[in-house]
Amino acid sequence: MMPHIWCEGCGNGIILNCYVRALRDLGIDINKVVTVSGIGCIGRISGYTNTDSYHTTHGRAIAFATGVKLAKPELKVVVISGDGDLFAIGGNHFIHAARRNVDIQVICANNFNYGMTGGQYGPTTPLEAWTTTTPYGNIEHPFNLVHLAAASGAVYVARWTTLHVRRLTECIKKALQKEGFSFIEVISPCPEIYGRYNKMRTGIDMMNWFRKASEVQNYSDPAKAEITPERIVIGEFVDIEKPSFGRLLQDMTAKVQERMREEK
Repeated sequence: MMPHIWCEGCGNGIILNCYVRALRDLGIDINKVVTVSGIGCIGRISGYTNTDSYHTTHGRAIAFATGVKLAKPELKVVVISGDGDLFAIGGNHFIHAARRNVDIQVICANNFNYGMTGGQYGPTTPLEAWTTTTPYGNIEHPFNLVHLAAASGAVYVARWTTLHVRRLTECIKKALQKEGFSFIEVISPCPEIYGRYNKMRTGIDMMNWFRKASEVQNYSDPAKAEITPERIVIGEFVDIEKPSFGRLLQDMTAKVQERMREEK
């Protein structure tokens, strides 16, 4: 399986490295971990992990992961997918899984375009950015993913770039230990397509952008966590506690069973 199939300069290998390091550092039994991915370049990640893994259909990674977690609540279920898969066709699943507080961890590789299918613009493509389908610049306002996750009810929300490997690894470790819906956005380079159209032709060019533009603003207002050519607001934004959907479901089931016994 190695070396991996991703393009030179792509950030997906870094995300994979941070994920497996987090699992190792926490000493998690990989026989109790399920890695779910959707369609897109990062979707291949499920094949590189020595866990039970599922490469699902486009936009359905979170729906599939929800089913796995409810059927086998003792498992640690992690979704790793891209911005197009999670927030375009899969956007409805994302907001409702966050609202329900389903006990899964979601890691989004945000490279600002559909890298696998030709570099079309997507729901996170920055305003005025060039892609294969916006040859005069994007005129659609992008999603602010950390704001969307926080507003939808996620108990843990963070954003880092692939330059910030140590902080990203620590955040993944924190998310893996949370009960409820946690979300980490990873700004990831796609130099072969997105970078070429936006004057960043190599992975180093895109990493230099991350280095110059990133501003750590932990626990600031996620609604103001903008991403522009001059400024990328990163850090941890939400870290709260509330009962997960699975816990509430178990409590309700126990109450129903007790009532049925009383009626008998």
